[in-house]
Amino acid sequence: MWTAVSQAFFMVFEPYTLMVMVVAAVYGLFVGAVPGLTATMATALLVPVTFFMAPVPAVAAIVTATAMAIFSGDIPGCLLRIPGTPASAAYTDEAFALTRKGQAEVALGAGLVFSAVGGLFGTVVLIVAAPALADFAIRFSSFEYFWLVLLGLTCAVFITSDRPLKGVISLFLGLMVACVGLNNPGGFPRFTLGNAEMMGGIGMISMMIGMFAISEIIRYVVDTSPPAELVVEQVGNVLKGQWALAKKYPVQILRGSVLGTAVGALPGAGADIAAWMSYAMSKKFSKEPEKFGTGHVEGIVESGSANNSALAGAWIPALVFGIPGDSITAIVIGVLYMKNMNPGPTLFTTNPQNIYAIFLIFILANIIMIPLGILCIKAAKNILKVPRNILMPVILLFCIVGTFAINNSVFDVAVMLVAGLIAYLLEENDFPISPAILGVVLGGMLEENFITSMIKADGNFMAFVSRPIAASLAVVTLLVWTLPLVMGRLRQRRLA
Repeated sequence: MWTAVSQAFFMVFEPYTLMVMVVAAVYGLFVGAVPGLTATMATALLVPVTFFMAPVPAVAAIVTATAMAIFSGDIPGCLLRIPGTPASAAYTDEAFALTRKGQAEVALGAGLVFSAVGGLFGTVVLIVAAPALADFAIRFSSFEYFWLVLLGLTCAVFITSDRPLKGVISLFLGLMVACVGLNNPGGFPRFTLGNAEMMGGIGMISMMIGMFAISEIIRYVVDTSPPAELVVEQVGNVLKGQWALAKKYPVQILRGSVLGTAVGALPGAGADIAAWMSYAMSKKFSKEPEKFGTGHVEGIVESGSANNSALAGAWIPALVFGIPGDSITAIVIGVLYMKNMNPGPTLFTTNPQNIYAIFLIFILANIIMIPLGILCIKAAKNILKVPRNILMPVILLFCIVGTFAINNSVFDVAVMLVAGLIAYLLEENDFPISPAILGVVLGGMLEENFITSMIKADGNFMAFVSRPIAASLAVVTLLVWTLPLVMGRLRQRRLA
């Protein structure tokens, strides 16, 4: 074992591999910070480059770039209310609220530090418990995923507990958008209005950019004299006060890291769902839930931990069984096969130095995230010094270019603009937009797993609770739905 570890150490810490990691880190930070360019896209664009690399540097490039991209998606979300990646959308409003209060460094620092902490936690779990967790994850069928997605959709109510009815309406709007196109179990065109472009559905990323970025631009155009509090002169030391936050929220950090790793280990889930569930859980169990949405760092601490721990968690089924945990590891598996690092139990026995090298890469990537992330934030904070009458047109240009680049489609740009207008109208009438994004993220998965389960069970609804894990998730989901109602009734009776 120690021979394999020492070999892995020399493979990772050779100058070429370290140089690849630094270049990949800069690339990942850039991709994550540009709205429309996701961590999955960063991975896909790296694949042709890995053709010319040895196995360990190739994996190092992908791991480093994706870890950085997931973190740097927080930067435009915090400074401009435009999430760089879907995983950052869960707490974009919270981070931007802190920026409006002149505390951008608190939000950015929490996102950076606790992303690294979560990533290291997920890596430790990957090292210690990969086979056991992968064995648990492989037991999940469509029945378990159905309940898991329902539990995730419940987040919409948690994150809008001050206006639950409007949150549910916004969620159903997102679920309706998820129904558009051919992406359904029957392959039947729905709500396409005879438009061939809509056969492929409404793109989640273009919709997300529109609802967050374009709505903000429209708001600026309508009100040409924005409040002075929106303009922040500078961002201070992002590491200042982070140790105090770690001591104040240790339970939240652990809970976010555990949830992120667990959700990441489930095939097809990933960092996006982990972030939404973690933010909702943070608000649900917080001692100060009324502060959420007003610029409260607690939710960012927990969700930031979940984001990057989910990345490491997704590698568990990928390495042990060759089953992708998310869209990123789906690409990674192809690279592993190409480099003769075939996923499966033999990877841990025939060439153990390779698997130890992957573990070391994860650790090193999350460590270098902090110094490189600080440099990225220092460069990005200059955005706040640009006059808004110059900044807003530039943001609009970036949004159009980023959205067009997804599929080289003008239709996606139109979707972005329409989504921005709808989001503006919703927010002007006090409807939250985050649940709509959540509905788009989970809508397809909900329908697919429901139809698949019904086909398996031959229409028998009892099959949804016939398996132990499915039954447990069903009980948890139903309790989450009913307990707040029961507790509310009990409070009313006591007051009466």
